[in-house]
Amino acid sequence: MPPSRSHIRATIEAYLGRHAEEREALDGLLAVLDGNGEPSSRATLPHHVTCSAVVIDRDRRVLHIDHRATGLLLNPGGHVEAGDRTLLSAAVREVCEEAGIRPGDLCLTPKFLDSPIDVDVHDIDANPAKGEPAHQHFDFRFAFYLTAEQPPLALQYEEVTGAQWLPFADVRSPTLRAKLLDAGAEGLDGQPEPVNAGALIHDGHGRYLLRLRDDRERIWAPWVFALLGGGRTIDDSCLAATLRRELAEEVLGLEPTDLMPFAVEEATSVDGLAVPIQVYAGRWKGKAETVELREGVLLKWCTVDMLERLRLSPGLGELIRRHAAEHPAAEGPPDRPRPLPGEAPAGTELHIVGVHLHLQDEHGRILLGLRHPSSAFAPDTWHFLAVH
Repeated sequence: MPPSRSHIRATIEAYLGRHAEEREALDGLLAVLDGNGEPSSRATLPHHVTCSAVVIDRDRRVLHIDHRATGLLLNPGGHVEAGDRTLLSAAVREVCEEAGIRPGDLCLTPKFLDSPIDVDVHDIDANPAKGEPAHQHFDFRFAFYLTAEQPPLALQYEEVTGAQWLPFADVRSPTLRAKLLDAGAEGLDGQPEPVNAGALIHDGHGRYLLRLRDDRERIWAPWVFALLGGGRTIDDSCLAATLRRELAEEVLGLEPTDLMPFAVEEATSVDGLAVPIQVYAGRWKGKAETVELREGVLLKWCTVDMLERLRLSPGLGELIRRHAAEHPAAEGPPDRPRPLPGEAPAGTELHIVGVHLHLQDEHGRILLGLRHPSSAFAPDTWHFLAVH
């Protein structure tokens, strides 16, 4: 499926929130979003959405492609295809196809993240060979840094004749050039830096708090144990603020102390982009079952010797082992409280094996049983069907 109408609308409304003066120029795009045609289909005329990649190197130069058909020097880009999940993923695909730059050679910029740096409106001449009349493109332009110094280009010579790296001041598009010069004065420098933050939370006794992620399509690292944390937003003042916000959103009641930068790790996004992650180490001694997990399946304290038995996000096991080696626990894990025979409720059997039956129908409803008021364990409460 191509990018949804709601995704395109949310992207342009966020952009107009930063560039309110461009709303009138983009009225045609808003009209397309209110219409019946697919906004990103080239069959939607006389306007439709396209995407481009603004690739910036370490010398603050922008990649331009010399297109064979038009003779114009443009950013890599083109029409959205059915398999593009988002507008940004369309831009990533286009730069890979036209210039041979792999997604893993690119990363988001801290200044713009996954928001467009520019949305341009330009006229396209009629193309009788393709049966296309004159029309307009609403071009969403996304900025990327190179992760390496200068990866080799593999140009698509069927459509392009060459490539050039141009300084901000020489960028061909006037609207993009103006935004690049403004952003350059505010730190858009081509130097990759972390845009995500993760929390390596330990208790000082050799245990590390990990979250089991949801098993859903198109999410980052599904169904593995990973660190808490997430991506920076434009409203975050710094990565430490990103982490505090993410922890507050993900786990209600979790407030680690002594959060300090520990390492920078690199992951891969669902679009294949490189994602530098600033990992902060902090301490917390609470019980994982007493806090409210709002994103994910469960929280669990894990020791180093458990790691080889778990499905972990890439590199996490090595990261935890390195931290454990550099910060040895002062003592072993705290003893788990166990009820004494005299303290256990009447009828309690210690060291028994129980089986719980989880029954769920096609509507997502779970079958529970109401325990008898005279039950020795959890009387008059709803519970899974269970037996010893």
